[in-house]
Formats: sequence, C-alpha cells, structure tokens
Amino acid sequence: MSDTLSTAALIEEIAAKTGLAKSQVKAVLQAEHDAVIKAVKKSRRVSISGFGIFTLRKRAARKGRNPQTGETVKIKASKSIAFKAAKAAKDSL
Repeated sequence: MSDTLSTAALIEEIAAKTGLAKSQVKAVLQAEHDAVIKAVKKSRRVSISGFGIFTLRKRAARKGRNPQTGETVKIKASKSIAFKAAKAAKDSL
C-alpha cells in the first residue's frame, strides 16, 4: 500500500462517505482548490475551521552560493503557499 493518498482515492473515499457521485465530489474539490488559490494569490488568508490556514509566503531576492564552485549567485524572489494545521487537526493525530 502506498503512503500517498491520491486525488482519485480521496474522491472515492469522500463519495463513499457522502453518497455523492464521484463526478460531484471531483467538482467540489476542484472548486475548493480554485477558491483557495484565487484567495491566496490576492494575499488573503484562507482559514478552514478545524483543518488549518493557507497563506501566501513571500521570499525576497537574495544572494546564495553554488556549493560546487563557491560562486555567488542571485536567487530570485519567490512566492509559495504555506499551510499551518489547526490545533484540532494536530490533536487528532
């Protein structure tokens, strides 16, 4: 058994638990993902009660070093999504 729960397996599990069709569950999950990405792009926090908080994490441009040559290189600024699990989610583990 794999250590990863695939999207297909997640959809199947939710469909079995809710009685909804897999296509409906897939549409809902896609809508949720789209809404989270859209909000985070606008620098908004997305808080899902009992699950966690999604935020935009920005990293400034900086200088780094190539470990093989020792040469200094420029690292571009970047953005990524950060997730912090809610206390309830952590406690359930």
